[in-house]
Amino acid sequence: MVQAIITINDKTNRVLNIVKAKYGLKDKSQAIDVMAEEYQEEVLEPELRPEYREKLNGLDKQKGIPFKNITELRRLIEG
Repeated sequence: MVQAIITINDKTNRVLNIVKAKYGLKDKSQAIDVMAEEYQEEVLEPELRPEYREKLNGLDKQKGIPFKNITELRRLIEG
């Protein structure tokens, strides 16, 4: 475990107190741990979420429409 002395503003302090109360935590370091875990899940590793994998699998299964030039593509799109 790493110990650190940090300086936070009043708004951050209030947020930590809210997280601490919401999850019934003992101290603000536990609140920081919870926030870091949620940040990791939502921001840092979205590609690991099941719904993201499903989306990628769906894209892999899609097939494109072949065309020879822009004029042909325009005709296909505009129908």
